[in-house]
Amino acid sequence: MQLEDVQRVAVLGAGNMGHGIAEVAALAGYDVSLRDINDELVQNGYDQIEWSLGKLAEKDRIGDEEADAALDRVEAFVDLEEALDGADVVVEVVPEKMAIKKDVYDEVVEYAPDEAVFVTNTSSLSITELSEVTDRPERFCGMHFFNPPVRMDLVEVISGKHTSEDTLELIEGLAESMGKTPVRVRKDSPGFIVNRILVPLMNEAAWIVESGDATMEAVDSTTKFDMGLPMGSFELADQVGIDVGYHVLEYMHEVLGDAYRPCPLLGEKVEAEDLGKKTGKGFYDYEDGDGAQIPSDAIDADVRRRLLAVMANETAGLIGNDVADADDIDEAVKLGAGFPDGPAKLADEEGLDTLVETLDALAEETGEARYEATDYLREAAESGGFRGGAGAGSGDADGGPDYEVLNVSVEDRVGHVEIDRPHRMNTISGEVLDELAEAIDRLDADDEVRAILLSGAGDRAFSAGADVQSMAAGGADPIHAVELSRQGQQTFGKFEESDKPVVAAIDGYCLGGGMELATAADMRIASERSELGQPELDLGLLPGWGGTQRLARIVGEGRAKEIILTADRYDAETMADYDFVNEVVPDDELDERARELAEQLAGGPPIAQKYTKRAIHAGRTDNEAGLEVEAMGFGHVMNTDDLMEGVTAFMGDGEPEFEGK
Repeated sequence: MQLEDVQRVAVLGAGNMGHGIAEVAALAGYDVSLRDINDELVQNGYDQIEWSLGKLAEKDRIGDEEADAALDRVEAFVDLEEALDGADVVVEVVPEKMAIKKDVYDEVVEYAPDEAVFVTNTSSLSITELSEVTDRPERFCGMHFFNPPVRMDLVEVISGKHTSEDTLELIEGLAESMGKTPVRVRKDSPGFIVNRILVPLMNEAAWIVESGDATMEAVDSTTKFDMGLPMGSFELADQVGIDVGYHVLEYMHEVLGDAYRPCPLLGEKVEAEDLGKKTGKGFYDYEDGDGAQIPSDAIDADVRRRLLAVMANETAGLIGNDVADADDIDEAVKLGAGFPDGPAKLADEEGLDTLVETLDALAEETGEARYEATDYLREAAESGGFRGGAGAGSGDADGGPDYEVLNVSVEDRVGHVEIDRPHRMNTISGEVLDELAEAIDRLDADDEVRAILLSGAGDRAFSAGADVQSMAAGGADPIHAVELSRQGQQTFGKFEESDKPVVAAIDGYCLGGGMELATAADMRIASERSELGQPELDLGLLPGWGGTQRLARIVGEGRAKEIILTADRYDAETMADYDFVNEVVPDDELDERARELAEQLAGGPPIAQKYTKRAIHAGRTDNEAGLEVEAMGFGHVMNTDDLMEGVTAFMGDGEPEFEGK
C-alpha cells in the first residue's frame, strides 16, 4: 500500500488520545471512523473533536470552513465491523494493558480489510508481542502520538521484529501528512525513546528524595531552572499522572530487570491514589495547596550530575542496542518532552567521563543495578562523547561552523538564519544569542551574501520570546541580568547594523525577545495568523534587548509606550497599521513572499544599500550627521561600476546586474 492509497483511518478508542488522533487525521483530509465500546464514550469523543476544532478556528489556527470540513469527515461507531469497513489504516488506542489490546486485535482481524495496516499507539508495550496475535505482523507497527496529539509534533514510529520496511515508510509518510515529525524507533524496546528517557529520570528523582540525598524542592529546582527542562521532575509526574509513569516502570522492571525497580515513594502515591493533578494531589497539593511552587534558587550540582548520569546511561543503552542514534534520540526528546536540548547533547556538554565516574561511585556506594554504566557509555566517554566531541550540527560544505539551535544557509545570494527550536516555540536562550552573533558575523563577512532573511522553524512561532527557564538559572543576580541584557542588545544590534538588508519573516507568535529581534530587521513581513507583542511588563520586567529603543523609532514613542506598557498582543494587520509590519500575507504565502523580497533586495546595489542604511541610522539622533553620511555616500557611489551598470540598464530598459564594485 502506498500513502496515496490511504483514504480512511479507523481509530479504535475515543478517549483523550483517541479523539485527538482522529482529529489530527481528519484535519489532514482523511475520512475517519471513531469507535468505542458504547454510545456515551464515542459521543463524548466526537463532542471533544467538535469543541477542539472550534477552539482552533476561534484562535485562527484554522478557518471555520476547514473546521467544519474536518468534523464532517469523522463518523462515530460502536459496532466494530462497521467502524472497520473500508479502513486502510487501523489505529488502536485502547487502555495500556497487554491483555486488553490483544483481545481487541482478536476481534479486529476478523473484520478488518485484508490490505489494512495495523498500528498501536502504545507508549511502552511490545510491538512484536502485539503483532503476533494478528494475521499480518509484517504490516503492524507502533505509531506513538504524544498528548495532546493536536499540539504535539512528535510521532514515534516503532518497528516490531516482523515489521516490513514498506510499513514503516508508509506510517512515517502518514505522520508527515498529518503535520507531525516521525522519529524511527528501529527496534522494539520497552519505553521506546522518550519514555525510556523520562520514566527512569522520574524514578531516579524519586530515589534521590527517598534516600534523603536531596529535597523534592532541590530536585525540581535543579531540573527546571538548571537543566532547563519544561517542568520539575515531580511537577511532571503530577502533570502526566504518577500512576502512568509507575505502570510503565513496572513493565520495564518486568522486562528489563532490577535497574528499573520502581522507587517505593512512587508506589506509595499510587496506593494512596494521590496521582497528581487529576486527583487534586500528588507530590504537590492542587486543591488545598498552591500546587507546584518551585524555587529557582535551590539548585543542587550533585542532583544535576546524578540525573544526567542516569539519563546518559539510558541514552547509551538505546544507541548501543541500535534502538535509535543520538540525533534521533535528541530530536524525539526535544519534540516529545519539550527539553531545550536532547539528552545526548546535555550529557556531552556535562562530560561523559564525569558522568561515568558519577555512576561508578553510586554503584559502589549503593550496589543498585540502575547505576551500572553500559558498555556503550564507557566507549562513548573514551571517544569524546556520543558524537565524538563534534557536536550535533552537520556543518556547512565550505567547512563553516556547526549550529545546534539555528539553521543557516546561503542560496541565491540570500543568507537565511532560522531559529530551530520549534519544540520550545523558538524561544531565545543564551545559546541562541551566541549562535545568532556567530551567524550574522559570518554572513556579513561573506561577499556572496547580499541580503539576510530571519525566520523561525515551524508555523507556531517566529519566536515566543526569551527562554525564561534557562534565563532563570542565573537566579535574581542583577549583575547576571545586566550582562544578559547587554548580550541581547549587542547580538540584535549586529543585525540592525549589518550593511546588508535584513528581512524578518514572522509566522505565529512574535513576542517579547522575539519581537525585539524582529525590530532589528530592516523590513518585516507577517502571516495573517501572527500575534505580536511585548508582554514583559506582565512579568514585572521590561524589554531588555533593545525593545525600548528600536520599537519607538519604528512606530513612534506613543505607539511604543502603548505596546510595551499594556503588554497586549496585537494581530498582524494592527501592527501593519502601526507601521511595524511592512506587509501582511496569507499564512501559506509567507515563505515564498519573504524569500521573494529577500532575493529582490539581494539583487540591489550593495554599496548604495550600505550607505543608505548608514545615513538613516546616523540621522536618528543627529540630523546633520545623517545628512553628512548621505552626502559622503552619494559622492562615493558616483565612482562605482554599479552606478554605470544601473544607468546603462535604465537607458536601455534592461535589468541591472549589480556586483558591489
